Amino acid sequence: MPTRHEGISLIQTTDFFYPLVEDPYDQGRIACANVLSDLYAMGVADCDNLLMLLGISTDLSKPERDVVTPLVMEGFRDCAEEAGTSVNGGQSVMNPWFIIGGVASSVCRKNEYIMPYSAVSGDVLVLTKPLGTQIAVNAHQWMEKPETYEKLSGVITKEEIKKAYNCASASMSRLNRTGARLMHKHGAHGATDVTGFGLLGHARNLAQCQKEPVDFVIHSLPSKIETRCLFV
Repeated sequence: MPTRHEGISLIQTTDFFYPLVEDPYDQGRIACANVLSDLYAMGVADCDNLLMLLGISTDLSKPERDVVTPLVMEGFRDCAEEAGTSVNGGQSVMNPWFIIGGVASSVCRKNEYIMPYSAVSGDVLVLTKPLGTQIAVNAHQWMEKPETYEKLSGVITKEEIKKAYNCASASMSRLNRTGARLMHKHGAHGATDVTGFGLLGHARNLAQCQKEPVDFVIHSLPSKIETRCLFV
């Protein structure tokens, strides 16, 4: 977004989602990493301001809220500190569903961000994290439903599911800040994060916004070993 100051743009993103993991602290970290990921996907490695958006579930009892909410906020703040920024405000409301997210903003010169529409023939597509996060989280939830887990028990063990779940949680809370810096070092022509729309959805969106007609060819996909048997 251009500003009234010549050569200065505001890069800003808003995102939020519902709990994915059981640990409130980890959920806070994951939410913060997810908010920042849109900045990183534009090659913006530094966030100037971060707001926290928090919806506290009315289904939680007061004792539950008193435990869960501070842990989620702590995880969010710790991840922000790791990213070299801090939470400077936000909004908290009571809500039927627990929601955590935020608004990340960065004031940039033109050489500090990379628009996502300049792919050219010969570019290499790079994934910074392995796939399989959503299926790992789902499989972990399905373990609590005997009728559903019964369908998985023949192809994956509970130990493997727990390992995949822990790896997924760690992956989701890991920042892509290094990736943003490497985009500039290696002259990247565009990027996207891969979240709710999945790999194909985000790849399609990225392909459709290109200035030049290009095809994205995906021939190999790094995935979490424990969840590969669930993809078929």
